[in-house]
Amino acid sequence: MKTVSLSGSLRENVGSKDAKTLRQEGRVPGVVYGNGENIHFHVKETELNKLVFTPDVNFIGIELDGKEYKAIFKEIQFHPVTDRITHFDLMAVVEDKLISIALPVRLTGNSPGVLNGGKLRQNYRKLKVSALAKDLPEFIELDISKLKIGMAVRLGDIDIPNVTLIGDMKDVAVAVKTARNVIEEEEEELVEGEEGAAEGAEGGATEEASAE
Repeated sequence: MKTVSLSGSLRENVGSKDAKTLRQEGRVPGVVYGNGENIHFHVKETELNKLVFTPDVNFIGIELDGKEYKAIFKEIQFHPVTDRITHFDLMAVVEDKLISIALPVRLTGNSPGVLNGGKLRQNYRKLKVSALAKDLPEFIELDISKLKIGMAVRLGDIDIPNVTLIGDMKDVAVAVKTARNVIEEEEEELVEGEEGAAEGAEGGATEEASAE
């Protein structure tokens, strides 16, 4: 997984009044947890938005007071009305400890079921996993090129080296369902076939009668 840099500055004062002043200046207060210490800092709101409002998931590399930290988002707080970020927490990454994080799911390939009129249903946009930092991929790739109508990929079908999926392995990640119009078309074809067979049977009976 890639590491994206974020520039931050240590907070001189900690408190709601100071936090309010920072927000008015276009900055967002945050905390880095881990390594036995909690570090309070602030960053530019515009720079933070680029990392938050994106489907991508990356490690965050932030330098504070001459020290560089590699971290992941732990919690993000938003304003209830404006949806602006008001505060965020980072968790420092320890290379030899497992990390639990939600990774984006990306679909690849063309499903024959969809090409035949089926409807693709993706139940998970992100999947939670556990792994060491060095083993975490940028995203989870699911190949749907073999999915026909009625087929699905469950969590238990997903295999990523050195990565453990968290959740019910019976859950469906992506599936191809029969679309309503496909059912109606199949029913129409069936009815037409039955009517044709009935007409053929009636015609055969008439011919036999006339032959007598």
